[in-house]
Order: sequence, then structure tokens, then C-alpha cells
Amino acid sequence: MIDRNSPVTEDELHAYIDGELPADRMDAVAAWLADHPEQAALVASWRVQSESIRARYGAAVEEPLPERLKLDQVLRHDRANGRSWAAMVAAAAIVAFVVGGTAGWMARGVSAAAPTGVDVFAGEALDAHKLYVVEVRHPVEVPGSERAHMTQWLSKRLGENLRVPDLQSIDLKLVGGRLLPGPTGAAAFYMYESPSGERFTIYCAKADTPETALRYTGGEKVAAFYWVDDKIAYVVSGPADRERLERVTKAAYEQIDKTGAKKL
Repeated sequence: MIDRNSPVTEDELHAYIDGELPADRMDAVAAWLADHPEQAALVASWRVQSESIRARYGAAVEEPLPERLKLDQVLRHDRANGRSWAAMVAAAAIVAFVVGGTAGWMARGVSAAAPTGVDVFAGEALDAHKLYVVEVRHPVEVPGSERAHMTQWLSKRLGENLRVPDLQSIDLKLVGGRLLPGPTGAAAFYMYESPSGERFTIYCAKADTPETALRYTGGEKVAAFYWVDDKIAYVVSGPADRERLERVTKAAYEQIDKTGAKKL
């Protein structure tokens, strides 16, 4: 297991994003990232970029290679026409060049999908969500029974008047909250739990980006809705059930939005 204060290699961080580490290593790297906010922000940006590339080009990867570009087809055609082995090798090199060029062409515009400031917040929030929702004894620092104290404490640390949504109307009890390192300083993190044990979290931190519309990012197990409002980035994370998560986000959003002008 990785010690929380020991260095983690870049290969391990990429494997962590790709879900290729054993479960105990995943937990250890997540714990290490919680103690190293700069590396956590970098990993979050990698995750968002990876998800953006998969979302944009995933379908293209599954498409079959055109017959004219398949190596065996090129070589068969060359043999039938009496070309030498050298010529066939040259043809194979050309195919490799064409396929590489095709891949490069498919990847055009990836820079346009590079993570923005608010995307980094989403990545940070999802990492925190996955790290703490599995905790049994210590999921939060301040219990939900101390809501007023928690609100005052986190508001002071962020330098903003925060609101901790009451989600009892949709059967979610406030477990509590904690202070986390974020991309721009301190971040507040609230956890809620349903009667069945399903957990959702709300992450908020100061943002230096303009206000945004609501955005969604999701994986196989967890997903999030996120936005920026009045210089605060908000991320609502939970199980990857989009309809359920949207209901939770709407309930939280209506209480967080000070003006009532924005609606889902």
C-alpha cells in the first residue's frame, strides 16, 4: 500500500485514472492525492480530458478499418501484381503512415476539448466523492447535526456566504461536511445519504471563471452535474443514474441559486 506521504509515480496516476490499479492501490493513491492538491488538480484535468476524448471519438475507435487501409489487403494486392518484397515493405510503411495520419486527423480539435477551469472542479469533486462515500466511520469532519456551525466554519474558510441545501424533501439526510483543498484554495464538501444508504455529495469552491450553464459528466459508476454561479463552482456527484442525479441537483440548485433566475 502507498503511504499517504510517499511519492506516487506518474504511471500510477495514469493507471489510477484508467481504473487499472488494484482496489487497495486505488484507495491509497486517492488518499495521497487528497494530501497533494496540486497533483490532484493535475490528475483531475487529465481525467476530464480523457473523458472528453472518449466522448468525442469513442464511436470512431469502434468503426472498422476501411478495406483499402488493411495491411493484408495491400500486401495481397502487391503480390498479385508481382511487386518485390521491398516494394511491399514500402507499401506497408505507407499504410502505417496513412493510418497514423488518419488517427491524427480524427484527433483534430482535441485541444478544443481540453479541460476548462470548471471542468477541473468537476474532476476534483468526483475524486473526493469516490474517496469519502465509502468511508463508514469518518466520512465527514463535522456531523450534519452541527449544520449551523459547519456552515459558518466553511463559509469563513472559503470567504463566501455558503448555503448548505436541505434535501429532506427528496429523502436525503445531511451526513455532514468537511474542508478540502481545491484548485483555487479551500473547498467545501457536503455529504447526503438516502434511507437505502445511497450517497450524494456537493462540492463548492471559489472559481475565477464566468458563470456557466449546467454541465454533466459521467462514468460507469459515478457522475456529476456542475456549474459556476456568482463566482462559486458547484458540483453535485452521485451514482451514475442520470435521472436520479438530476433530481438531486435540481433540489440543491433551487436552494443554492440566490436569485432564482436560473432553472434546470
